[in-house]
Amino acid sequence: MNLMPRDHYCGEEPGGKSGSDTVRSIFEVVPSNERPEPAVPVLIPLHIALIGNFAPRKCGIATFTTDIFEKLGEFHPEIAVDVHALADPAQDVIYRDVAGTITCNDPDDYARAAREINEAGVDAVWLQHEYGIYGGEDGEMVVDFVDRLAAPLVLTLHTVLCDPSDNQRRILRHLVTRASRIMVMSQHSRELLERDYEAPGRIIEVIEHGAPDRPFGQHDAFKEQLGLEGRKVLTTFGLLSRGKGLEHAIRALPLIAERHPEVIYRIVGATHPNLVAHEGEAYREELQELAETLGVSAHIAWENRFLETDELLDQLEACDIYLTPYLGMQQSTSGTLSYAVALGKAVVSTPYVHARELLGEEIGRLIEPGSSEAIAEAVNALFDRPADLAAMQRRAWARGREMIWPRFADAGLRLVADACAPQPAIPPITATPGLAAVLAMSDATGMLQHSVGVVPDRRHGYCLDDNARALMLMNVARGLPVAERMKWSLAYAAFVQSAWNPDLGRFRNFMRFDRGWCEDEGSEDSNGRAIWSLGRTYERAPDQSLSEWALQLFEDVLPRLTHIEAPRARAFAMLGACAVLRRDPRNKVALDCVREGGDFLMRLLGDGRRPDWAWFEAVLGYDNPRLPQALVEAGTALGEEAWIGAGLETLEWICMQQVSARGQFRPIGSESFGKPHGYLPFDQQPLEAQAAIEAACSAWTATRGAFWVEHAVTAWRWFFGGNDRGAVLADIATGRCRDGVTPRGVNANCGAESILAFQLSHYALAELAVSAPLGRGGALAGGLLESARERLV
Repeated sequence: MNLMPRDHYCGEEPGGKSGSDTVRSIFEVVPSNERPEPAVPVLIPLHIALIGNFAPRKCGIATFTTDIFEKLGEFHPEIAVDVHALADPAQDVIYRDVAGTITCNDPDDYARAAREINEAGVDAVWLQHEYGIYGGEDGEMVVDFVDRLAAPLVLTLHTVLCDPSDNQRRILRHLVTRASRIMVMSQHSRELLERDYEAPGRIIEVIEHGAPDRPFGQHDAFKEQLGLEGRKVLTTFGLLSRGKGLEHAIRALPLIAERHPEVIYRIVGATHPNLVAHEGEAYREELQELAETLGVSAHIAWENRFLETDELLDQLEACDIYLTPYLGMQQSTSGTLSYAVALGKAVVSTPYVHARELLGEEIGRLIEPGSSEAIAEAVNALFDRPADLAAMQRRAWARGREMIWPRFADAGLRLVADACAPQPAIPPITATPGLAAVLAMSDATGMLQHSVGVVPDRRHGYCLDDNARALMLMNVARGLPVAERMKWSLAYAAFVQSAWNPDLGRFRNFMRFDRGWCEDEGSEDSNGRAIWSLGRTYERAPDQSLSEWALQLFEDVLPRLTHIEAPRARAFAMLGACAVLRRDPRNKVALDCVREGGDFLMRLLGDGRRPDWAWFEAVLGYDNPRLPQALVEAGTALGEEAWIGAGLETLEWICMQQVSARGQFRPIGSESFGKPHGYLPFDQQPLEAQAAIEAACSAWTATRGAFWVEHAVTAWRWFFGGNDRGAVLADIATGRCRDGVTPRGVNANCGAESILAFQLSHYALAELAVSAPLGRGGALAGGLLESARERLV
């Protein structure tokens, strides 16, 4: 049964009443004597995508992936599992019971599969990793594949190398950065991941390879079935390949057969397909020639075929001692070793990683690699003392109860459930964010850019972008005394004013903490955002004198900001000009800006769009909704219906790209920037949620369409866990906001841009709550706006 606790919002209860005398920050530790009782777990069925080789493909990874699928289905049927099987064009395999296949050496197929998995709205993706099963050098095509996945990534690492090549290390480190949970099958692999691959220990789980649950002591019955009555049976199973050390086991046979002439060594399994492709059956033939030379051919039985699991288990049941004389000591898991132990077989093995961990406490015998004498000595010692052999078999069977499939399925369920995003708990719109976070990042100069965690980072100083946003926030913020609000408005306004460089006719952007400018001219986007803040301050400043200052600077600088071509910079300036026109519809400077900007965006759209890409550019960057928002507001200001129509069409298109199949807001990730006609899900930043909310509010004003209300609320939920990782970024009590959602969860820093994006999003949505009707819009928004409107009007 899948039990996933829901997160609970700590603050105001629905209806606006505080749940306690103190509203606490979710970013602070609550004393243990004040913590609420844990929530009652809520049953939530899971839907996962399972990636890897799959039956009827004949390899260990295919068997393991198939086992996951079958055992989850058997022991946890409430989990829906979509298998996406890796397909090798060189192998003629027909897959059944799969949702899709991925051609292992086709990068376009990985992109298609990732899109289909994202569109399926799965809760998690469970990916099996081995370097050899993916396309490209060392299987590097898996890197781009995981970058495209939006759901939490669960990795099973079948190999963790202690001495990888540079490329192998790069690939695995990248996978680690994308993973929400990592499964390994040995403590050694866990230690390597933490030490050499920088994996956080909290996301790593050691789950032993699953194994069958069969009664103990059936070897005589199965020997009879195979015609092995009276024989002492040694067995090695697996795909035959060099490095398995079978030549040393064969060289040990003369010494074993001399003491125990009834011995037979069963070598079960087909030759590895990769080895067959390279050299045919040369290795098997060498082993057979060696047996002839040593005179032990009669003591060897060859089973040259791939066995399905049930037949494999029956053959393992018939053995007395299981041999794994492998030469490579890095092997961290062996399914057949797990099976042999669970079936109660004594094991003689070289000390590779899995054997060292599984065979301790006299579960088996470890011998030095490459030594036929050591094999013979260990096997003879057990055959010479039947009581010791039987005791070891009993200990092995008891140890195997810890690995049986029901336990593996339970552990797998917990692994995936822990990776899945919890259900969000959304505070009411009427819960106004505190301003402590804004003020903590501010001083007499202005608002600092960055933080380390929640602590302001003075090393990076200030920037115009953030101070322009902070000035816009002071225009609408509630909860500050008039004098204090004016104090901070003037601090941010002074920063904007001093940023203007009249000699170049441009605003500067970056300032050091010592108040020295880092540049003479800032980016076009920062210049556009400064104009936007001046227009909004003229429109909305509560102080008339501050409003007049903003208009004067707006009219002085805007005509000089010529030759700005960056689309977002033009959009920002247009939004500022539209704000001026809402108060002064005849303002010539604003009218010129809006006319030129509208024509510019319409030309850009005409050049950039195509049937499947209703957008202004071939790439998606940051703050995407600002482009259609500027067209909608410009068209409304000038009565240009064509502009309004184009703005609404493109805004709806970008909105649809930014909503997942599960209905959650999924902004265009920062890793997408510069990728033509495509986008990636991470990293997700608060700026994008703010842009979506404010653009939806502009579209609502123009159309009164319920879609825009719903989309604004969807983007608002993103701040409180309605995202691909269930990460809670925003805190009502302090007004803080984390810097974004990464593949592994939340970015813990609380920079100015993120704090201001959260704050401004709240005030935009609060205004929407006042104007939106209580009918369909309120219902679509989950009641958030419906209950808020009565208290905000």
